[in-house]
Amino acid sequence: MSEKVWLGAIYLKDEGGYEIILKSLNHYKKRLRSIGDSPELKEAAAMFAPLLIQQAMKAHPKVIELIQKIQTSIDDIQKVNSLKEDIPLIEKALLCYESDINKLRDTGHEYFLKLIENIEEASKDLDIIKIALDKIKQFSE
Repeated sequence: MSEKVWLGAIYLKDEGGYEIILKSLNHYKKRLRSIGDSPELKEAAAMFAPLLIQQAMKAHPKVIELIQKIQTSIDDIQKVNSLKEDIPLIEKALLCYESDINKLRDTGHEYFLKLIENIEEASKDLDIIKIALDKIKQFSE
């Protein structure tokens, strides 16, 4: 019985998917660092805020590590293939970036403007994010 091949590795390495993933991870890193200023957190019950901040502090170093891992492995398909264990974190970053783009477009809140900076450019990323989310989940049958 053969092992399934992660087709997301091909997307990352040969189709340029690493660009949107790195962009999303860098955004997610910024989001985690500024979670205390988030409008959602300010609206959340006071008892949940410390827990969310603690979770963000735990996730932040993992994001930095994954960014470095991608940057150092992009030239080697075997190393890129090892990133399949990081799919959940990659998905979180992509979904966070997508969500924050939409929140900025819908609310114009200053917090999201500081995170995104250029809404026109970020809006162009929405379709690319959808493609990336589909591709990174694909495995051969």
